[in-house]
Amino acid sequence: MNKRILILCTGNSCRSQMAHGFLQSFDPDLDVHSAGTNASGKLNPEAVEVMKEAGIDISHHTSDSVDKYLDGEWDYVITVCGGANESCPAFMGKVKHRLHIGFDDPSDATGTPEFILSEYIRVRDEIKEEFHAFYVNHIRQ
Repeated sequence: MNKRILILCTGNSCRSQMAHGFLQSFDPDLDVHSAGTNASGKLNPEAVEVMKEAGIDISHHTSDSVDKYLDGEWDYVITVCGGANESCPAFMGKVKHRLHIGFDDPSDATGTPEFILSEYIRVRDEIKEEFHAFYVNHIRQ
């Protein structure tokens, strides 16, 4: 049976969407979903763009509220919120394993357009590396 994985953050527009895209790319048979406690309802356009540059199309993803997934049973629920000013959501559904893999929110970056883009790329690459390690150590065993 394929592992069911829920990736959780607050807005479900950027970091959780990138993690979702990478995890699905490592193994298309995984049942991966992402959600937010305060879902924005739309994807961050910069996140879609930097993922496209990495060869992964997340433009078809939807930004969903965690409420949609509370009744499900999950092998893993992974929170990806980062900074001290951000509160990580708690998931109260049926979960075998809870993990936290935190990342900075690139949508908080300020400065030149080049710097902001570099923050999206930095966070995207960190997400790819951390979620690949998660995949190798927890899923592909």
